[in-house]
Amino acid sequence: MSLPKGAVVVVTGASGALGRETSRRLIDAGATVIGAGRESGSLMKIREELGARFVPTAIDLIDEPATLAWGHELVTEYGRIDGLLHLVGGWKGGRGIVDADLTDWDFLNDNLIRTLQHASRALHDALLDSPDGRLAIISSTGVANPTAKNAAYVAAKAAAEAWTGAVADSFDGSCAAAVAVRVMALLTAQMREAKPDARFAGFTPTSDVADALLALWDEPARTLNGRILDLTT
Repeated sequence: MSLPKGAVVVVTGASGALGRETSRRLIDAGATVIGAGRESGSLMKIREELGARFVPTAIDLIDEPATLAWGHELVTEYGRIDGLLHLVGGWKGGRGIVDADLTDWDFLNDNLIRTLQHASRALHDALLDSPDGRLAIISSTGVANPTAKNAAYVAAKAAAEAWTGAVADSFDGSCAAAVAVRVMALLTAQMREAKPDARFAGFTPTSDVADALLALWDEPARTLNGRILDLTT
């Protein structure tokens, strides 16, 4: 198996290090990538780097009506959506249960949960109609081992995993699959360049995550759907 011929894949959070790396892998494999982010300038720079099959689209995924309209426009224009790789990130925390600022939760709820809900609702039916639809999120190994100082963050990641699991249930019996990919932390090329001798124990290179996301199309939906993939190294 591989990406369907003429595949169209939406990458949210496309201007981040992982989004850029994943978009490159998808384009090299023959896909058209709809690169979504809030800031058009960063996305245009990626288009200059990756070429015409990277289609920049500025969208605030926290805005549900705008996201639903955007999804409808994509399906109308391209006639298909074969993947939603939801790579929107964000972190808040670092203090204990009592000392934590619960406004952190508002930020995490919007960025890690609401964006996923809105994007997956907007593109759900198109993924279901695809011959090999795939939805994936990046989650955290902290969900399995929560700590007091990361309470809000891992709770948000757990909620995102639960939502993804529910999407997987809605895909049951189809050619579509939804998965969560867990990492402890991401290692970018810039981080490695800045500290070439550092061990970065437990970190997963963005290149490895991008490869794993592309490989989602190498496995049948019936064995992939609903799984949690741990890429911790």
